[in-house]
Amino acid sequence: MEMFALDAELAQWATALPSLDGAARLPVLLQLCWHLRQRDCTRALALAEEARRLLPQSGLSPAAQQLVMARLQLVRAEVQWLHGALDEAEALAQATHALLCTHGEGAACFDAHWLLASIAVDRGDHVRNSDQLQTASDLARRAGDAMRASLADAATARWAVLRDGPAAQVRWRDHFGDAPLPLPLAAWVHDFRGGMAFVSHDLGAAVGHYMQAYEAALASGQLRPAITAAINIGDCFSHLNDHQAALEWMQCALDLARPTLWPRSIGACQTHTAETMRKLGRLDAAGELLREALAVLAPVSGARSYANALFYLGELSLDQGDYDMALDAFSRLAQRAEALDQADFRGKAQRGSAHALSYLDRPDDALLAAERALQLASARGDAVNQMAALRVLAMLHARHDLPAPTGMAEPNPALHYLQQALQVATTIDGYAPPGELLDALAREYAHAGDHARAYDIALDAGAARERSHTQQATNRAIAMQVRHQTEHARSQGDHHRALAASEARRAAILQQTSDTLERLSAIGQEITTHLDAGAVFQVLDRHVHALLPVNTFAVYMLDAAGTALRRAHGMEAGLPLPHNAIPLSNPRAYSVRCLTNRSEVYIAQVPSGRHAYTVPGTQHNQSVLYVPLMVGERILGVMTVQACHAHAYGERERLIFRTLCAYGAIALDNANAYRQLQDAQAQLVSQEKLAALGALMAGVAHELNTPIGNSLLIASTMQQKTDDVARLMNGPGLRRSDLAAYIDDAGKASALVMRGLHSAADLVNSFKQVAVDRTTEQRRPFDLLQVSHEIIATVMNRIRSSGHRIDTEIAFGIGMDSYPGPLGQVITNLINNALVHAFGEPGSLPGGGLMRLQASASETRVRIVFEDNGGGIAEQHLSRIFDPFFTTRLGQGGSGLGLSISYNIVTALLGGTIQVASSPAGSRFTLDLPLVAPQFDGATPPAIY
Repeated sequence: MEMFALDAELAQWATALPSLDGAARLPVLLQLCWHLRQRDCTRALALAEEARRLLPQSGLSPAAQQLVMARLQLVRAEVQWLHGALDEAEALAQATHALLCTHGEGAACFDAHWLLASIAVDRGDHVRNSDQLQTASDLARRAGDAMRASLADAATARWAVLRDGPAAQVRWRDHFGDAPLPLPLAAWVHDFRGGMAFVSHDLGAAVGHYMQAYEAALASGQLRPAITAAINIGDCFSHLNDHQAALEWMQCALDLARPTLWPRSIGACQTHTAETMRKLGRLDAAGELLREALAVLAPVSGARSYANALFYLGELSLDQGDYDMALDAFSRLAQRAEALDQADFRGKAQRGSAHALSYLDRPDDALLAAERALQLASARGDAVNQMAALRVLAMLHARHDLPAPTGMAEPNPALHYLQQALQVATTIDGYAPPGELLDALAREYAHAGDHARAYDIALDAGAARERSHTQQATNRAIAMQVRHQTEHARSQGDHHRALAASEARRAAILQQTSDTLERLSAIGQEITTHLDAGAVFQVLDRHVHALLPVNTFAVYMLDAAGTALRRAHGMEAGLPLPHNAIPLSNPRAYSVRCLTNRSEVYIAQVPSGRHAYTVPGTQHNQSVLYVPLMVGERILGVMTVQACHAHAYGERERLIFRTLCAYGAIALDNANAYRQLQDAQAQLVSQEKLAALGALMAGVAHELNTPIGNSLLIASTMQQKTDDVARLMNGPGLRRSDLAAYIDDAGKASALVMRGLHSAADLVNSFKQVAVDRTTEQRRPFDLLQVSHEIIATVMNRIRSSGHRIDTEIAFGIGMDSYPGPLGQVITNLINNALVHAFGEPGSLPGGGLMRLQASASETRVRIVFEDNGGGIAEQHLSRIFDPFFTTRLGQGGSGLGLSISYNIVTALLGGTIQVASSPAGSRFTLDLPLVAPQFDGATPPAIY
């Protein structure tokens, strides 16, 4: 992610965001909140919070989520820094940096160091600021990020100018080249170049650079640097004695700063505005503004801006004659100068203190302060501040009886120091001694009695004042020229921005149209995926309210008789509307007109007389739009939107609504067709269940036929033998051997009858349990092995008659708490599927086919495998075998519902999974079921179709 983005890029993200939903918003939210962090802190935080909420559903890896969270934390940290909460901002930035380091994210680590450097500046810790920028620069170079590396260099150069201008010029002057710079970098490079020109007293060039910095900072979302650049432009005009232009730029900076509530920016604007007012002689207004600035800057009292405010307050207090206030301000400035480690503030603090102490009649203390100011300026080789310190010393000796300086060659100490100041002035290239200095020398020589020399110096002072007036005139001319150039540049900038804004608006309209069409396409896909009319109404309702101004939304469907429109869905002011019917014979109804004419009806302003025909219980709307719901030449009904205000629906809104109506008509027609299909499917499923019950009964009849038939045969044989014995007894006589044979036959017959009847009774009990389970879908504990044997017994007749066989390998003692009937239906369907599809025609497999049913259990689940050695399932059919009505034997014993019903039973009722694998050597179905079936809300489990 780039460090800064241009306004055009921001506009594209802002335009794209409304059309996105859910986790798809996250990438755009991240870009927007990051690049709005200085443009609009409040919105940046709101977008960051939304991104944080969406993060868990983004599908990103945990590591990627941590990196996104780190970026969001940097946004919060920067906002805290801007609002002066330095401790909180630093703690959050350091925590984020630690997280980023663990992931080796160089660019993001750079951003953390950049923020820490900014925080260090506001604390007045410029050494730490330099260290953080150097670390950031190293990270960016290792990551191959040239832009970030150059930003760190430009910021380092900018702060170096304030510490040591000549050294900064040697180190950085040629570093950035002459090629055009990207705007985010240009803001910092031109700020550095403006500072260099300012310390070199080239104020015209300084204004030009600061103007470029201001424009670049605004365009790249760097509002705080833009405010600083505007302040610097005002300072330049102030030094050029164009105080009116200075105040205009200070006001410009203040207008940018006040809405942000950033203490450092607002306080800096107030400070420099007050100084300009002081130069204009508006001392009271300047004092009031300075005191307000110090209060605003209190949270960032370590910043250079706070030190500036103290210095200006001290100077103002001297002008007002409030020397106690001046001494307090300069004393506090001296403390801040030490913390900031900036020599210019040290010298200013000592000189100001010397002035105040002198007027407070503390000459010895004043002398010490002035001498320290001179030492500081001499150590730095700062000729201008040396002159200022020497003039303060001269003033002190002129006002107070102080010891003469060592090595004094002049008549008095004041002349001694003034002569030294004159000598220092001659060492500055292109610098002419100011008239004030020469006037002071002339006065002192006259006071010492050397009137001839006083006269000569007075002449030099007059020439110097003339030169000064000329320079002031030149400065005013430069200021006018710079002001003209600045205004021209600003007007050009405003013109280009206006053109860009116009182009952006045109592009936004095009993009909005494109996005609307794209969004409508996505909405259409969403609407038409639903096959339930109620769901279609809900989706339409949601999108209609999101896209259009709506107070009332309703859908009317034509009834089956074709005589009336009936409200199928209606919402008004967030509340559902009651159902009502509008006869097609109603001549006043807009909905009837729309239906009968098969055309849109739009009333931009409903006549007041029409309100008498408003449906009772509904509101009087001012704009109404009706569109017919048509599929081809068939008309299904009418859809309407209505608004409380007139002219609510322009051409764009009507186009959107027409599109939604077209999608809605298709979806409602599909829903009606699907409902009819469901009715047909339910009928087929019922037939399938009846057929399965018929097959069960056929199996029962066949299995009972053998033992009962045998019993009947034996019983009839015994009846015949009994008749024979009775005839012998009543006729020729019964021999002992005949009776013995009869008794022997009777014993054998009774044993056979008893065995057959017991077998029949066992079969009847098994069939009874299977029948009860299937008809009631009763949940109960059962033994899997026992239930499986009972299920297989019901289909053994068909297996044997087909010439096939089935083996079972089910572990003993697998107890389940589930639905044995539906489970039996699944196993029966798998057996029937194998008999119909796997083995082909009877006799096609030598020795018949083999089916195997296996089951094994773990602690909480059971794995049931059914396999056959048939011909397998074609690869192109594997993905469809569980689809309803899919069969390769339609009309040849296959309905296409058996495996579909089995799939639904396993997944919906039994709470398990079913998988299939196949090859030319056979097929295998694997069921993975819980030993304890899921609990369902309510007493009735889900219906299986």
